[in-house]
Amino acid sequence: MAVVAQKVSIAAQHKYKLKKDDTVQIIAGKDKGKRGRILKLIRDKDRVVVEGANIVKKAKKRRNQQDRGGIVEIEAGIHSSNLMIVCKKCGPTRIGYKLETGGADSKVTKTRVCKKCGEAL
Repeated sequence: MAVVAQKVSIAAQHKYKLKKDDTVQIIAGKDKGKRGRILKLIRDKDRVVVEGANIVKKAKKRRNQQDRGGIVEIEAGIHSSNLMIVCKKCGPTRIGYKLETGGADSKVTKTRVCKKCGEAL
């Protein structure tokens, strides 16, 4: 009796530094240089949907009598490595973290900061 090892695909979900509604700039691909707001994070595929970028045509089926079917243009996902967050002061930058302790309750808060200027993102 032969034992066949099954390949188990466990999606290694790493921590994202990007969040929904962040302004990002595309640094690689057909839409290089475009800026947009993050609409959706697809964590299991390491992709991000950016507003107005990576527009693809998709055939859509008619769902009811009022709905129009046909070919529609939608935003597709872009790999997260092809994006950089945009700082309001200095433009595209990387993200760092700063740990700050609160006053009397001594609660530690973690805030995202710009690597170039140190301003909170």
